[in-house]
Parts: sequence; C-alpha cells; structure tokens
Amino acid sequence: MGEFWPVADVLAHLAGGWRVERTVRDLASGSDGHFEGVTVFGPLDGGGLLHEESGAFTWQGVRRDATRTLRFLPGSAPGTADVRFADGRPFHELDLTTGRYVADHPCSADLYRGEFTVTDADHWRTVWRVGGPAKDLVLTTCYARVR
Repeated sequence: MGEFWPVADVLAHLAGGWRVERTVRDLASGSDGHFEGVTVFGPLDGGGLLHEESGAFTWQGVRRDATRTLRFLPGSAPGTADVRFADGRPFHELDLTTGRYVADHPCSADLYRGEFTVTDADHWRTVWRVGGPAKDLVLTTCYARVR
C-alpha cells in the first residue's frame, strides 16, 4: 500500500456514513466469506461516536443479515479514540495521526492484531489477523465514504 494519509482527529474523520466490503479467509480450512453493507458513525451521548454496521454476510454459500455495534470514545491523547464493544468492554486504542496504526486485542487464547490504514479523506481499511488455537483468520475491510 502506498502513502498513508494522516488524520488529526479520528472521531471527526470517521463521523458519517461509509460503504463497507469485508473478506474473511479461514486459513485453516481455505473457506472464504464476504460481507457487504454500511457503517454509520453517529453521535454518542456523552461524547464520541456510535459505530453501527449492518449488511449481509455470506459464508459457505449461505447469506445472513449481520450487524455490529461499537463505541468510539475520545482517547487518552488528542485526536485518538478508545474503541469499546457495545457493552463497554475495552477493544483497542486507535491513533491515526500518521495514517497507520496497529492494535492488539487478546480474546481467550486467540490474539487479534489489527492494522488500520488511511489512504485519503474518503478511504480507509483494516486488516485483522486472528491467530490461536481456535482461529486462523484474515479479515480485510475496505471503507469508502458515502457522499
């Protein structure tokens, strides 16, 4: 991937709607999945953004509706975010001031390692590598701003 696009304030940058396309590869089985939908980052009571994702996920030929909710709260440093699950549990920090950030999230015996990259004002992507005794996955998500 070429140059990264620095983001001075991650919450201000993410606010609004995004088209989402995600591929999921199970490296152990060779299976592939695909998600298409939208993510809306809307105002959250008390500050921050509510991330609401909805769309359709197809896995092994079966299509299902899928949703996900996260909370993006102001981070410990200006312009950063503290990402939390819908129930308030910590997920990861997010600092895009250089246009790129790597975050780790341990989940039981598995480790989720996410790389976040911003390529311009209207496009960013995440690549989560999930490894451990229960999972061996790569999830790649591309976001394009809805105008």
